[in-house]
Parts: sequence; structure tokens; C-alpha cells
Amino acid sequence: MKFDEFFTESERLKINLRINRDSPKAPLLLSNEALFHLPFLAMVVLMLSSVSRKPKVHELGQLVGECLEKTLSGFKGSAQDIGWSSNLRVRTVKALTFLELTHLVTIDQNTKTITATPTGRKIIEGAISGTTNLAITLQHIERTYRNIAAERQIELELS
Repeated sequence: MKFDEFFTESERLKINLRINRDSPKAPLLLSNEALFHLPFLAMVVLMLSSVSRKPKVHELGQLVGECLEKTLSGFKGSAQDIGWSSNLRVRTVKALTFLELTHLVTIDQNTKTITATPTGRKIIEGAISGTTNLAITLQHIERTYRNIAAERQIELELS
């Protein structure tokens, strides 16, 4: 259903919504509660598995934490080091399991890399194509992940 069709149909069906204008407004930005939200983590994992440098299964929890820490303003410059959060790692594994069961990602059994399927890539492309908070956040996470991958490659070359 398209946006305009929604309003036309709701008028035709005489649907009325009661809105309590006295209730406090929820912030539009992602909160700490949203940070460990499985659908959000699944989108982050799907984003990481869609770029050219595919993450490995064993480094996924750390990478997700590092990307979120460097991307979300509440964690920038923080000493929290959420990449080591066991709660985040458990939820990241659950998000990965969901993505794998729904055939949005595959795991190469030889290299242990996570790759988005064509359907997974379509979903992530749709999510980042807009100007919503989610789209902008996912774009920032993608850029952060590329920077982390480049930093690690440089460190490998130097050592």
C-alpha cells in the first residue's frame, strides 16, 4: 500500500486513531536500548557482510561493537569498549543466526567469512537508500567498517 492509498483507504473505512498529545515524545535518535535490539544488530551484520571485505565469524562480535562505538555519538570517545560486551556478542550471534536461517547471509565453511545473499543485499540497499535515521546510521557504520578494515590492513603491512 502506498502512502496516499493509506489515507484514502482509512477515510473510506472511517478509521480513527486516538493520539495522546500529552505523552512525552520519544527521541528520534537511536538510544542505548536500541543498541542491542536484534533487528538493528541484524541490519548491522547484513551491512558488514555486504561490503567488499567480508567479516569472519570469529571477529564479528568485536567488529560490530567497534563499529557501533565509533559511529554512535553516545559512545564516541567513551571508555566503555562495547566490543567486549558479552551481551552484545550474544545478541550479535542471535542476529547472525536469524540472517542465516532466513537465507539473507551465507557462511563460507572454508574461510568462515559471512557474505550477504542477493536478497540480503537488496534489503540493505533499500534500507540505506533513504534519509531516515536508520539509513544514515547504517551508512556511517559502513564507512566506519571500511576504515577499521583499512587500519587493520595497514597494521598487518607494518608488522
